[in-house]
Amino acid sequence: MGQPVREYLLTLCVTAAITYLLTGPVRKFAIAAGAMPEIRARDVHREPTPRLGGIAMFGGLCAGLLVASHLTNLKSVFENSDEPRALLSGAALIWILGVLDDKWGVDALVKLGGQMIAAGVMVLQGLTILWIPIPGVGTVSLTPMQGTLLTVALVVITINAVNFVDGLDGLASGMVCIAAAAFFMYAYRMWFGYGIEAAAPATLFSVVLMGMCLGFLPHNMHPARIFMGDSGSMLIGLVMAAGAVSVTGQVDPDLLNQKAGGLREATHAMVPVYIPLLLPLTVIAVPVADLILAIVRRTWKGQSPFAADRGHLHHRLLEIGHSHSRAVLIMYFWSALIAFGAVAYSANNASMWIVLGIVLLSAVGLVLLLLPRFTPRAPRWAERMVPPRYRRVVRTVLAPAGDGVGEGAADGAPAEQPEPVPAGINGATAIGDRSRFVDRRKAGSHR
Repeated sequence: MGQPVREYLLTLCVTAAITYLLTGPVRKFAIAAGAMPEIRARDVHREPTPRLGGIAMFGGLCAGLLVASHLTNLKSVFENSDEPRALLSGAALIWILGVLDDKWGVDALVKLGGQMIAAGVMVLQGLTILWIPIPGVGTVSLTPMQGTLLTVALVVITINAVNFVDGLDGLASGMVCIAAAAFFMYAYRMWFGYGIEAAAPATLFSVVLMGMCLGFLPHNMHPARIFMGDSGSMLIGLVMAAGAVSVTGQVDPDLLNQKAGGLREATHAMVPVYIPLLLPLTVIAVPVADLILAIVRRTWKGQSPFAADRGHLHHRLLEIGHSHSRAVLIMYFWSALIAFGAVAYSANNASMWIVLGIVLLSAVGLVLLLLPRFTPRAPRWAERMVPPRYRRVVRTVLAPAGDGVGEGAADGAPAEQPEPVPAGINGATAIGDRSRFVDRRKAGSHR
């Protein structure tokens, strides 16, 4: 079992390295090509930033699959299944669509149609849901039409969930990386724990997806030097959906029943995948929740579900006072809690310790959400050991001669006044009304 782990690690490192090395040249290309759209009302960054980061991520995807196809254990995935080729075909289509959108802009309905075509291409090459394990009913086989419709729906939902959450520096890539890590643990347990070969493609897809996100993340952390754009967000959403479809709709529950040693054990193992939509919802529950809330909010206001606004979860975190970095970390926390909690529950859902741990960590997450409401101040003797936001910062100003500033103030004596909090990116005013640029020349400058 050690050798497959080393091969997965090599695939991960190669994918991350290629993505990281390509991102710098891609950034220069994006600037030269003019793929730097003007700042919109809903954006939180303060100067134009190049997009097209998905080009580097697609390069990492191709490199990861190429390396895996030549490794001793992982090459069997390519020999016994057409799913890697199906993934690459669908990824190429969605990537081209995203590049066109990042450069020239594509209508929302056209993008939706392109997503459905990319999903259909994967279905035609065998990456589709064949059956659904339903508790109390058993395994339900799907007709080709039913499997196609369900697969396309799952792919489109996952792509748009990731696309919707891509609103802060490093948010989408970090959350998808966390989800991919949890997904890898589940798929690896299915493959090597129970010996089910049908779970092998999903395991490989998860490792490649982690490498794509890890390689791009250093360039995308706040302040981001490049955005992944739709070419990147739709790409990683499609790869995530492909892994979910593979392990959910292709693994035979009856075979798992035999491998697990009984119906009870098999039922425990299949808890996260009773229904194909359940697995991606548990792994990327936060983006999907944001997607559903956005559709309900826009429809309630009489707007199109595809109309952009500033009501996403990450926008609300900024509005209540969280800094950019803290808002991203909070979203990471909830994604990891839900994703790894679901995997741990599927491994041993009879343990009360897992449930208690999830409840305790949820309470910690709620406390983190309320931090801006309570701004503690460190004692003066400990101010040097805490971040500046927790210090009692004062500034010295000269009072006009003859104008007493407070009781006992002398003419011209310095008076201490609290320093006002500037309206910047790291505070509650981050997305409020403000003048974005003082100097027009600064607005058009490049980093």
